[in-house]
Amino acid sequence: MKVLVVFYSLYGHVYRMAQAVAEGVKEVAGAEAVLRRVPETLSDDILGKMGALEAQRSMVDIPVCTVEELGAADAVLFGTPTRYGNMCGQMRQFLDATGQLWVKGALVGKVGSVFTSSGTQHGGQESTILSFHLTLMHHGMVIVGLPYAFAGQSRIDEITGGSPYGASTIAGPRGDRMPSENELAAARWQGRHVAQIAAKLMR
Repeated sequence: MKVLVVFYSLYGHVYRMAQAVAEGVKEVAGAEAVLRRVPETLSDDILGKMGALEAQRSMVDIPVCTVEELGAADAVLFGTPTRYGNMCGQMRQFLDATGQLWVKGALVGKVGSVFTSSGTQHGGQESTILSFHLTLMHHGMVIVGLPYAFAGQSRIDEITGGSPYGASTIAGPRGDRMPSENELAAARWQGRHVAQIAAKLMR
């Protein structure tokens, strides 16, 4: 069973969450986690001015995803940073190229799930995931979130991401906060949960 973890990460926060998601997927017997990036749309010059080149270089070994790989996967977890309460432009452009998959119904009945990051605690994490779900529903995917069975979601002793819609992390206004252990645990839980449900649907 192939579970695709497709992400975009500017400064590395979503990449770290994607790694944790993949770790969770691998906990399910017979599940293979495949990490893929979506194509970058910004030039190196712009990335350099944004201070993102070092983070981008840390992800260079992760292959860029093709549209065809989505159709070949048994489940897909998408990771995107929040941009004004929506997915980032790089992810949107990638998904806008999936028309042929839609025509063929290639994703119908497959599990789809979303995780994200934002700069602040109330920076649009939930709306980003919920608005992302619209695309998955148009493709006929079976949407899976992060149930309250993940106990870390109910913690109030620390600032943490995570909602019933999916795992998330808070990067901080300057992007200097990396995912906490609780946020990484949520990502692992979501990856495992998606793989378990995908396995049941394949029986």
